[in-house]
Formats: sequence, C-alpha cells, structure tokens
Amino acid sequence: MKLYHFCSLSALFAKGAYSHEEASEERLKDLEGKWGIDWGFSGISTFAHLPHVRCLTQPGETYDIGILGAPFDTAVSYRPGARFGPRAIRAATGRQTSFRGYNARAHLNPYKSWAKIIDCGDIPVTPFDNALALRQMSEAFVELGQRSPTPEAESSSAVYLHKPKLLTLGGDHSIALPALRALEKVYGKPISVVHFDAHLDTWLPTKYPSGWIGDERTQSDFNHGSMFWMAGQEGLIANGSSVHAGLRTRLAGVDEDDYEDDSQQGWARISTDDIDTMGTQGIIDTILDRVGTEVPVYLSIDIDVIDPGMAPGTGTPEPGGWTTRELIRILRGIETLNVVGADIVEVSPAYDGSTEATALAAAQVGFEVLTSMVRRGLIEMGKSGTQEPARPGAEVEEEKVKDEL
Repeated sequence: MKLYHFCSLSALFAKGAYSHEEASEERLKDLEGKWGIDWGFSGISTFAHLPHVRCLTQPGETYDIGILGAPFDTAVSYRPGARFGPRAIRAATGRQTSFRGYNARAHLNPYKSWAKIIDCGDIPVTPFDNALALRQMSEAFVELGQRSPTPEAESSSAVYLHKPKLLTLGGDHSIALPALRALEKVYGKPISVVHFDAHLDTWLPTKYPSGWIGDERTQSDFNHGSMFWMAGQEGLIANGSSVHAGLRTRLAGVDEDDYEDDSQQGWARISTDDIDTMGTQGIIDTILDRVGTEVPVYLSIDIDVIDPGMAPGTGTPEPGGWTTRELIRILRGIETLNVVGADIVEVSPAYDGSTEATALAAAQVGFEVLTSMVRRGLIEMGKSGTQEPARPGAEVEEEKVKDEL
C-alpha cells in the first residue's frame, strides 16, 4: 500500500501536477473543471457564488450589475439588527449558482446572459454617527453609480446597458436616500420610485414626536420612516409617477393626515388589502399604468411587505401582509419597468430563527430583480427574453457537472 501511494505521487509529479512552472491553458481548464464549482454549502459567502471585488477600491473594475451591501441600521424606529442583513441574504443565496440559475418564467439564466454581475462587497459604514454614515453611503453610491459598464455593454446600441446598475442589500430602509442621491446625479433628473412596504416612509420627521426638537432640521430627520420625505425635499423623486405597494401601516393622530402628506408629495398608494379585490394582476397593472416602462425607476423592497408569518426577521413587522409568492408574482409582472437601481432592505436575521425564512425570501426576491434587469437589457437588444447573447468572454462551465447537482 505504501509503495502504491509513493508511485501514485511520483506519477503526479511526473505529470507536472505540482510544478511551479506557469500553467498552460489546458492545465488551467483542467483545474477549473475539477475544483471550480461550489456546492450550495461550500465556498466563500458571496451573493449566488458570484466573484467578489471590493468595487469601491477598484475603480478599474467594470461590471454591468453590482451587488452592494449597506450594513447600516442605526436609523430604525423599532428593532435594530439589519446591519447583518447583507450577510444573511448572501448566505441564503447559497443554492443560487450559475450552473443552476435558469429562470424558467423568463427563459434566461441571469448569471449566464449578457450582464457581468459581481459582488461588490459592503460599504464600510460607521455605526457611531448617522450624519457621517449618510455621507459615507452617499459618496459610495455616487462613486459606483458613475462607473462605466463593461466595454461590450457601453458600445451596445441598447441604452439600458450604458450605465451599470446596483442591487443594494440593506441595512435599514434609510439607505434609499443616498442611493437616490446618486441616481439623480447619474441620470440628471428625478427618479421614479416603486416602493414595496407595509409603511409609507414619507413621514415628516416631526411625526416622530420629541420635546427636544424644534422646527429646525436635525440629524434625527434621517431615519427609515422619513427618507423618502427627505428625498422629495431634495428633488430626487419624480413625483406623480411613484407608487407605494403593500401598505397596511397605522397612521399618526386621529385622522388620515399622513395620507394627505403622502399625496402632496406625489405618491399613489396600493394597500395590502387591495390584492383581495384586484388580484396580483390588478396590482401589476396599476403599477405599470402609474409608472410606465420608459422613465428610470428605483425599485425599493422592504421585506416587511411580506407577512411576518413568512418573513419574521424584520425590524417593524406588521401582521396581514402579502405572501412571498404574491410578492414574487407581482415583481415578475412589472419586469418591463426601466429599473436603474434597486434595494432589498430591513432583513434583520436575529429575529428570523433557525429557518432563515426572511433571508431566503430576500434571496429569491434578489434573483427575480436580477432576472428582470437582465431581461430588460435583452428586450432593448431586440431579444424577446431568450438566453442569448451570452456575456462575451464567459466560459461555458464544466460539462462534467452531473445533473444531480
């Protein structure tokens, strides 16, 4: 047995398996075929096992869609913990792989189509100073939003491909403000928002009562219930073509003054209960009629739009929400929106328990959003949602992977 073991090692050395010489293309292909695949439970935890690049420190790195973590949660009004959301969502995407990523409803695999998709890591956000955190996130989104896409996308006749897109993993919902600041700079105009949430998030900061605060603007204005109000004040939102969906929040005071404030800011509202009379298709049609398919759209998805019975790991749970299936069905139905950026926020895994239900829901939502972004690009290229064209330079992955994977 020892002699055989020695002979086996000798054979390997003779074949150059342990040579320090530069590997040939054939050798690299062989190594990739043997070791280049991860199971759902193996590998470093990136979104869907995508390549990781710290994009904020690598200005030369090009991508068409970047996954960006924003682990910030010190602007919440109830339960903290969403700073761990990006990590939890990435872990929950473990079973999403490029070799088993074909989305049958859209007839494409977003990880093997035209778009170069990478995991850009996290914004290193301070937990000690919200004013500084807002500045950090704002500068980070501007930095990444002004990057160039891949050369192939930049030279395409399809306008949708000319600017890279970010899918941000929160973090609490306040991260939408710095994201919108960047998008307004990149596109040179206010952005429409399609907002899935149990809550309005257009509350005037004074709706959070405090005897310590007067009429002057303070750092406490920046919170996860007022960031869209702040964005409106800064002229970042295209009022008149933005919509909330899935609302079931309680209001302040003794009347519907919150709704009046929201309407004055130019929003339309779809309540959770509307699905009982309109169905998912009615929700889809209402959103598309309101927003259209041409204006730039920021898609902002608070995981608490889902009922806490299915997604308990969130900061401000509200019973009576949509099912995960209903949300996914609606997201699929609005895939023709001109989505130029998106977020998935308020995943707080400490409240999720051992099931990872909330993180898994967020992971699937991320997959659907990426699919829609890729399909929008295909449509603009004159494709009807078919798999081709493949991303230039993308290798056809190992033919040796067994179907059981």
